[in-house]
Amino acid sequence: MKLNLKCAAILCLAASIAAPAFAQGAGADTYKAKCLMCHGADGLGATPAGKAMKAASFKDPSVVNATDAQMIAVIKSGKNKMPVYAGKLSDDQIKSVVAYIRTLQK
Repeated sequence: MKLNLKCAAILCLAASIAAPAFAQGAGADTYKAKCLMCHGADGLGATPAGKAMKAASFKDPSVVNATDAQMIAVIKSGKNKMPVYAGKLSDDQIKSVVAYIRTLQK
């Protein structure tokens, strides 16, 4: 019984570690496909397309202080020259991208 309990604890721990890694991987993949061109690999918006579109830097205090819900709303509805992604990305993809963006802010 103790062995089964230990195995269950290890599996739970492994699952909790793997889930964020999967989400980050999925978010990174979506980011590379949809966001990288303007926001850049570092999220600063310093790419030629980003400069032309005046893409926000993810390190800008207004973006850093934005809630996840606010960021999700911007991704879904677009902002300034940023395109609308509602209907193009699933809610899970958008949440994963927001989680990935948060890693770029560190």
